[in-house]
Amino acid sequence: MPTTLSNIRKPLGATRGKTRRGRGVGSGLGKTAGRGSKGQYARNGIRREFEGGQTPLARRLPKRGFNPPFPVRLAEVNVGDLEGFAAGASVDEKALREHGLVKGRVDRIKILGSGDLKKKITVTAHAFSKSAVVKIEKAGGKALLLEPVAPKAAEI
Repeated sequence: MPTTLSNIRKPLGATRGKTRRGRGVGSGLGKTAGRGSKGQYARNGIRREFEGGQTPLARRLPKRGFNPPFPVRLAEVNVGDLEGFAAGASVDEKALREHGLVKGRVDRIKILGSGDLKKKITVTAHAFSKSAVVKIEKAGGKALLLEPVAPKAAEI
């Protein structure tokens, strides 16, 4: 029979059986199971973060403030950046992403009042600063608030 991929086998003695440690003195790896007697390496193991008795890094560094487990990722867009849109345009999250003003994962979009706006546009966002609303309405546009999305039961 010719040798093909379907009938290739390892040669005899190529694989060894699993060594059974700690199964009696006669096995060769009984009693201390090849670990020697006593000492650090004879015991169960060393934690990954163990630094040989030195105070661990996690305890040496100062802890400050509070880090929320589920932070709200807020994208901030200035009114001056909206000048790049055509007059009469409707600006929402999709339009902001197409113009590169909002990138990546974002939970909310807030329009801030820095810069000037001379075009009449309708802006839809989750939040507006007071000065941003004034500037948008002064240019003849509208600032529409998006309804806040209620968190799912699993997120609470």
